[in-house]
Amino acid sequence: MRKWRTNSNEIRVRRDFWPKIRRVLGRIPFAADLIAAYYCALDPATPASAKAIILSALAYFILPVDLVPDFIVVLGFSDDAAVLYMAINKVRQHIRPEHRERAKDFLDKS
Repeated sequence: MRKWRTNSNEIRVRRDFWPKIRRVLGRIPFAADLIAAYYCALDPATPASAKAIILSALAYFILPVDLVPDFIVVLGFSDDAAVLYMAINKVRQHIRPEHRERAKDFLDKS
């Protein structure tokens, strides 16, 4: 069951992450961490347990319906930020400098 859930989260994240990021980039202050986490989750060197945590948090970010809807000004991304913060703290040692550098490169080009 757990393996299936991780796979479905990975499929959803691979499909929907970049379109969502492009739509909301100017409204989220945690974009660099979010993008670095994305690169970490898809890195083959990242342990499966860390991938599962990150993919779950990213899937929550992508979902159109969540605890606090994203269209609510100021509060819309607060639940997403909290989930991502907890996930990143749990797997911080696996988010390597190259993941952060790729995130920075993306943001510099955007």
